Amino acid sequence: MAANSKTNINITDRQLSELEAFRYCFGRHEAARVVKLLKTLDGARFDSSASLIRFHEALLFLRAFPQGPSVVRATERILNKFHSKIEALRKAGGDFDDDFDTYEFSGIAGTQMEDTLSFDVARWLVKRMPGQVEIAWENYEPGRELGTTGPRFIPLLEDDANVEADTPWRQWLETAAGKNNKTAAWLIQRFEQQQLPPEQKAELFEALRVPLRWNLHNSIITRTRNAKKPRNMFYHNQPLISRSQVSLASELEKRPPKLMKLSLKQGEAIIEIIREVMLVRYRELYGTTLGDPRSVARADVGRGVEIYLWNLPPDRRLPLRAYVAGLTLKNGVPINYIEAIALCEWMEVGFNTFYTFRGGEAGWIYAQVLRCLSHHMGTTCVSVYPYQLGHDNEEAIESGAFWFYRKLGFCPGRPDLQKLAEQEEKKIAANQNKKIKYRTPARTLKRLAAGHVFYDLSRNKLPGSKISGWENFSTRNIGLLVNRRMARDFAGDANRMRKHTTRALEKLLRVTTSSWTPQEKSAFENFALILADAPGLRAWTREEKEDLVRIIRAKAKPDEMIYLHLTQRHRRLRKALLTLGS
Repeated sequence: MAANSKTNINITDRQLSELEAFRYCFGRHEAARVVKLLKTLDGARFDSSASLIRFHEALLFLRAFPQGPSVVRATERILNKFHSKIEALRKAGGDFDDDFDTYEFSGIAGTQMEDTLSFDVARWLVKRMPGQVEIAWENYEPGRELGTTGPRFIPLLEDDANVEADTPWRQWLETAAGKNNKTAAWLIQRFEQQQLPPEQKAELFEALRVPLRWNLHNSIITRTRNAKKPRNMFYHNQPLISRSQVSLASELEKRPPKLMKLSLKQGEAIIEIIREVMLVRYRELYGTTLGDPRSVARADVGRGVEIYLWNLPPDRRLPLRAYVAGLTLKNGVPINYIEAIALCEWMEVGFNTFYTFRGGEAGWIYAQVLRCLSHHMGTTCVSVYPYQLGHDNEEAIESGAFWFYRKLGFCPGRPDLQKLAEQEEKKIAANQNKKIKYRTPARTLKRLAAGHVFYDLSRNKLPGSKISGWENFSTRNIGLLVNRRMARDFAGDANRMRKHTTRALEKLLRVTTSSWTPQEKSAFENFALILADAPGLRAWTREEKEDLVRIIRAKAKPDEMIYLHLTQRHRRLRKALLTLGS
């Protein structure tokens, strides 16, 4: 019996390896071969989580990059009942370990997830999955933070929490929530009903660090079933486009993709999708959590790829930079998320292709994303921040993320890192014909990831050329400069500093902000803090000062791209910001 079981495992392993190879096989009869193997594996008995995960990831890849309609039908049929395979493994007492609860493989139908979420995501989750979210009590030990916050919605709690050493926090919460065992939803609702600004509600809730747990069952809020019906399905009958075939310069010379503004209802659907996509991958991004559905635009770039971009709502924007987030669907399957943060003609771009799809035309899709972003945002200098390259990011080190960007034409802004990159390229070239090819060591990749890499879209510069202006710039430098001034001149009092700098800038620009909207006032206060240290501001012409006022007020407009485009036309503001941030 044991021998037969081992034989079956070996057969299944071989079949899985064959299916994984089929992901990159394209031709006249490949679809039929794939469907036949899928049918065989669908009837197989899986004895470990590792083998089930391999099957699951191959199914997702084939659904996104299918050889034909029959492959789409077969993958969807298996994925729609995949939860039953998880349940069968669990009941059989198979190797059901923590493999399902990793960043790469979480979110599979039939499994369970647990995370400490932000208030905005937690509030969305309990409404999206009513009755299925609970507090993971075995991993939660409330303390003084609940004693301080809880009296807002738990009567008389302070009589216990303020003087007793053994306050039964769980009993207090569950008693207040009632008998329906929906403590998590009740707690989140209490914060939602507080008469406080959204940021303060989030601050109070997130201070509690409440771990939430939910069962995915066969929900569409899973990696397994969150594919959407595409506008146009693209079938692959030729090999996928490899990174070496992609010329970023050539792609960027093409006419930019047309961005279509979506209706509010369509935009809300896309923001809903990205929240689902990020949740089941244990990821959360400022722009995916708080995206403005009124701003969503779509570009169809071909090969079944749709790129969606959106801004933040006016009351949640960054003080200085403009923000765009995005999502890419391939034949309706979410395959990556996007983040672009810009000022004047410069933008930092984050591009994360999900683990499952990293063998699927990532270089070509990245080029299309840059085409969309540069057109939408009007930017010409692209930088990739160190985290994307591997700074404090082991996932990026393991994938060799630095070389992904380098081979597309990006160059380090720091001369020492440029020199190191050139040395590594010589080593790689010298070992091309050897059986064991040279791979850049992890320690070297970490050194290369210590600084930004740049690409100049205006001139499509080659690797090794110098990007002028933004190499040493950081908004963090501006922020620290402002805080040093606050400590030095205002005894660390932020309110006093804001009032002083706001009055000074109003006088200089000859404006009164008393009738402005709250968002406009906030933008003016932030610019007042920043420009207090700007050299030569008094010497600006009247027109330049009037243009600055237009820029500040544009920060609060429904379309933040208006603000960004205006910053690109104000040369003296650009020079002042570069000076302060470099």
